[in-house]
Amino acid sequence: MRRWIQPLIASCLAILLVLIVFLSGAAVGATVPAVQEVGRSLLTTVLPTSPSAGGTPSPGAPGGTPISREVLFAPFWEVWDIVHHDFVDQPVDNTSLMRGAIRGMLDALGDEHTAYMDPDEYRQANMGLEGAYEGIGAWVDTDSEYLTIISPMPGSPAEKAGLQPGDQIIAVDGQDMAGTDGNLVIRKVMGPAGSSVVLTIRRESEAHPFDVTVQRESIEVPSVESRILEDGIGYVRLYTFGENTNRDLQAALRSLKDGGAHAVILDLRGNGGGYLNTAIEVASQFVANGVIVTERFGDGREKVYEAEKGGLATDWPMAVLIDGGSASASEIVAGAIQDSGRGKLVGEASFGKGSVQNWVPLKDDQGAVRVTIARWYTPSGRQIHGVGLSPDIAITVSEADAAAKRDPQLDRAIEELRGLPAN
Repeated sequence: MRRWIQPLIASCLAILLVLIVFLSGAAVGATVPAVQEVGRSLLTTVLPTSPSAGGTPSPGAPGGTPISREVLFAPFWEVWDIVHHDFVDQPVDNTSLMRGAIRGMLDALGDEHTAYMDPDEYRQANMGLEGAYEGIGAWVDTDSEYLTIISPMPGSPAEKAGLQPGDQIIAVDGQDMAGTDGNLVIRKVMGPAGSSVVLTIRRESEAHPFDVTVQRESIEVPSVESRILEDGIGYVRLYTFGENTNRDLQAALRSLKDGGAHAVILDLRGNGGGYLNTAIEVASQFVANGVIVTERFGDGREKVYEAEKGGLATDWPMAVLIDGGSASASEIVAGAIQDSGRGKLVGEASFGKGSVQNWVPLKDDQGAVRVTIARWYTPSGRQIHGVGLSPDIAITVSEADAAAKRDPQLDRAIEELRGLPAN
């Protein structure tokens, strides 16, 4: 029994060691192929061999004392042997043990966005979505412990059912979602229009989880809404940061200018984000020059994104509306506008989603790992992730306001801009 296990053990250890390289913060890149290529080169230059092979011991012991891989993994192999010898249900599944070891290693990093998908989970998460989008209509965060509502779409089943930003979906139709990747939970929530799904929700303001039944519908994802308000103030609301958002925004700004607007309110409430490049394009419509956002990687590298030329509203007085549903790309844009002094943020603190993940497929169809490789920082160096942005003018919308269809946040932004001349 032991003889055939040793080659398998060696293979498992190799997989674990490759993962350690990726998770150390050194093997990162903008695309999966780049990550894999860097990982291969690092294996020959950084990872030490065991002392028995004539190599250099690896660092890592408390107090800085070097420890060889042989010594470091001795307890692991000891437990491996105990399980194979003493566990009551034999034979044990070696593949499951290997995958469990990977999951445990990634969990030990303490980062909820770094995780492992086995081959079946990875294939399901990457299946193409065919036909019309049918579901509940909500922007979600797939990288948290549970699938988390960032914001329901306007007029969507999610909004009608009373789902709120920050709601965690801990079960779908009675099935516990603990440990299930958010991309797979999405597929369980989606379904044919007219059908219903029961979501078990954990909400911070509630003492106990509760069930919400949502009837699915065909969902059309909105992009941009615009109109002219009073006193020459234009209003633009972005619902997402998609491929065509910047094009639609430019058209809206031109229309507002033709209508006599000389100031603008940018409404990012409930906008759960989208593409990074779209965030740079959108911010550049309002910020003429300078840094928009900085990505900082685990190995100390930084990637700085600056404003693109040709913005259509860089000289308009402006205000930005944010709330707890403003996340990711929305926070990049709002943070750039706030730090550059282009406009004040009005509303409530934003969601706080400011980290970057890469999916790294493992060799031989062994699944993939999702690794947090960088975090976003505003031009002044403020971290977005886990913190969010604080408004310059804090205004909440009460339940009474919502019931009466009042918008005190928009009213306060209009008051801020009323009578201000163009720069």
